[in-house]
Amino acid sequence: MTETTAAPRAGKAWWKELWAQVMIAMALGIVLGITHPAFATQMQPFGDAFIKAIRMLIAPIIFCTVVNGIAHMADMARVGRVAIKAIIYFEVITTFALIIGLVAVNLWQPGAGMNIDPATINASVIEPYVKQTSAVGFVPFLMNIIPNTFVGAFSEGHILQVLFLSVMCGFSLIWLGERAKPMTDVIDVGAKMVFGLVKIVMWAAPLGAFGAIAFTVGKFGVGSLSSLGKLIGGFYVTCIIFIALVLGPVAAFCGFNLLKLIRYIWEELLVCIATTSSETVLPRMLTKLEALGCEKSVVGLVIPTGYSFNLDGTCLYLATASVFLAQATNTHFDLSHQIGLLLILLVTSKGAAGIAGAAFVVLAATLAAGGTIPVASVALVLGVHRLMSQALTPTNLVGNAVATIVIAKWENALDTARMRQVLDGKPVPAA
Repeated sequence: MTETTAAPRAGKAWWKELWAQVMIAMALGIVLGITHPAFATQMQPFGDAFIKAIRMLIAPIIFCTVVNGIAHMADMARVGRVAIKAIIYFEVITTFALIIGLVAVNLWQPGAGMNIDPATINASVIEPYVKQTSAVGFVPFLMNIIPNTFVGAFSEGHILQVLFLSVMCGFSLIWLGERAKPMTDVIDVGAKMVFGLVKIVMWAAPLGAFGAIAFTVGKFGVGSLSSLGKLIGGFYVTCIIFIALVLGPVAAFCGFNLLKLIRYIWEELLVCIATTSSETVLPRMLTKLEALGCEKSVVGLVIPTGYSFNLDGTCLYLATASVFLAQATNTHFDLSHQIGLLLILLVTSKGAAGIAGAAFVVLAATLAAGGTIPVASVALVLGVHRLMSQALTPTNLVGNAVATIVIAKWENALDTARMRQVLDGKPVPAA
C-alpha cells in the first residue's frame, strides 16, 4: 500500500483529483439533463458500461483478498469470531435503521392525502420485479450462498457465493501449511494485478458519472421531483438523521470522527451517488480501509459480507416506501401492522443478495409477504426509485465503512494511531 492511498499528494492540482473530475462531470450531466432531456437519456450506456467494468473485477478482488487474508491469518477460530461479530453488529444497526425509517415516515406522512385507488394502478409495469420475489426469503437466501459450480459463482457475480468459496479456499490453504506458500504468492500477485485494473477502470469514473446522472435527470427530472417531492425530500432527511444519530455516536465511541471519515471516502461517495451503485467503489473501499489502519483480513471479510447484510440505506428505503404506499392508498396500517412489517423486513432485507434492482424487488416481496398493502402500489415509487437510490446507496457505503472500523477495533485489528493520522490528512509511512 502506498502513501498516496492514505492522503492526497501535496501540490497536486485540484482538477486532477478524482472527486473534482466527478463533480464537474455530474454538473455537466445535470445541465444536459435539464436543457436536452431526450439527448441526456442517450448517455445511459456510459454509466452502465462503467458499472459493468467494475462489476467484472469484484469477484476476483474478493477472492484474492479474502483467500490471502485468511491464509495469512492462519487461525480458523478467529475467522469465525470476526464473522459472528460482524453479523451481530449488522443485525443491530439495520434494526435501528428500520425503526428510524418507520418513525420518520409516520411523522412526515408523505403519502397522506394522495387518496390513490389501487385498482387504477397499471400493475403491468412492475411484473418483471414481482416475478423475482419468489427467490426472496431466508431459506432461498441460504441456499443461494452455495453456488451450482465453482466457476458459476464468478461468472454470475454473486458476492456471497464468491465469499463462501473464498473462505473455504482460505481454510484449505491453512490446512496445507507451508505447502500452500506458492499458491498464496500467486494469489497475492493476482490481487495486485486486479487492483491495477481497478485503477485503469477508475479513469473512466467521471465519464460514467456523467452518463448516469445525465440519464437520471433527463428521464425523471423536475416532474418526478415535484409529484413525489415530499417522499424524496423526507427520505433524504431520514438518511441524514440515521447517519448523524446512529453512525455518528458509534464512530465517536470507537474513537474517530464520522465527518472526517466521510471526507476520506468523499470520492467514492460521489461515484456512488452518480451511479446509484455501491458496487462501483467496492474495490477502492477495500484499499482505502486497509490504508486507514484496518487489518487486511478483517476488511476482506467485513466489506463483502456487509454488502449483503449491512444495507442501512436499503432498510431505511424499505421502511419508508412501505408505509408511504399504505398512506397513499389509504390502507389501514396501525402499530401492530408496522411491528409485523419490521419483523418481515428483518428477514427480507437480508434475502436479496445477487438480485438485480434488489431494493425494489425486496419492497415488492415484503408487501406480498405482509398481505396488507396492495403489491401493485409499488408502481407509485418505480419512477422515483433511482432518485431515492442516490440517497440509500451512499448511506449503505458509509454504514459499511463504519462497520469495518468497528469490527477491526473490536477484534484488536485496528491501528488507531494510523487511522487518526490518515483522517487528519497527515502523511503516513507506507503500510
